[in-house]
Amino acid sequence: MFETLTGKLQEVFKTLRGYGKLTPANIADALREVRIALLEADVNYDVARKFVDDVQAKALGAAVAKSVSPGQQIIKIIHDELVGLLGSAESSLQISGSPAKILLVGLNGSGKTTTAAKLGLWLKSKGRSPMLVACDVYRPAAIEQLQTLGRQTNVPVFTLPGELNVPKIADQAVRVAPIQNRNVLIFDTAGRHQIDEPLMQELVELKKAVRPQEILLVADAATGQEAANVAAKFHEKLDLTGFILSRMDGDARGGAALSMNRLTGRPVKLVGTGEKTSDLEVFYPDRMASRILGMGDIVSLVEKAQESVDAEKAAKLEKKLRKNEFTLQDFLEQLEEVQRMGPLENLLAMIPGAANVKNL
Repeated sequence: MFETLTGKLQEVFKTLRGYGKLTPANIADALREVRIALLEADVNYDVARKFVDDVQAKALGAAVAKSVSPGQQIIKIIHDELVGLLGSAESSLQISGSPAKILLVGLNGSGKTTTAAKLGLWLKSKGRSPMLVACDVYRPAAIEQLQTLGRQTNVPVFTLPGELNVPKIADQAVRVAPIQNRNVLIFDTAGRHQIDEPLMQELVELKKAVRPQEILLVADAATGQEAANVAAKFHEKLDLTGFILSRMDGDARGGAALSMNRLTGRPVKLVGTGEKTSDLEVFYPDRMASRILGMGDIVSLVEKAQESVDAEKAAKLEKKLRKNEFTLQDFLEQLEEVQRMGPLENLLAMIPGAANVKNL
């Protein structure tokens, strides 16, 4: 997603590393290019301006360590400010109580229903017993879509056929959850093509009825700066607790991820990284900042490998390689394991220096 931004920042860093001495003038020139890169990535204008101002103030006031070049010092300041822009630290879901309640909100087309199923599967992997609640009673086939996804992920879906009173549906789900031994409820709510008062009023009433621990706005990362504007409006009405960004694997410019926290004070908690129901990840600001700056993300790469690779099978394969018994079938199985880790371009982005490899 941040490929273009990463490329432009790499050009700026290359220039910075070439300076034997930093002056207010060449710092300003470099940060002007950083600002342009952020705006081209669809970062909110005020956010981009504040980011550059903060970097410039710290760069001019920083004492340059003898062990690093002045250019490297500026890059370190940009990295630290980028981490702060993205939210400083991982923000985990607050799902205490039984049942814990998570309210998913957002506009039509943001991917709420698919994200609800992804979240249910993700919570299952963490040892929870989730249940999806169908509260979108307006969009044709919304309930059927949620039920289909529920079957795919083996997560039960609560519905009240024919009922149009959303708070009543939610209330019944809360009553049923303990009976079915479900300790997390995920409410899939209706969206609109634009923010309107009926949508907001229904969500306000649902919030009062459910009293959720988490109110998460599902936003399509491809909508860029507009997603940040929508986030601010939802936050004003509902007091959001955080965000889930869908379609982070797309080729959009990523401005939403870089703007939301600064505009609302609420963190991005999870990101959708693909079309499969297993493609949901925790959002780590420091790791994302490193990826954006082309520094890779080895920790996430190792975690993906641990999830996808069978350690026992890997040990057997090592023995076969040592004995020169490696077969085409073994090769196929290795390719399938790599495929389970996700798109190759996403894996390359986690390897320092490999994000710019082209035309593989």
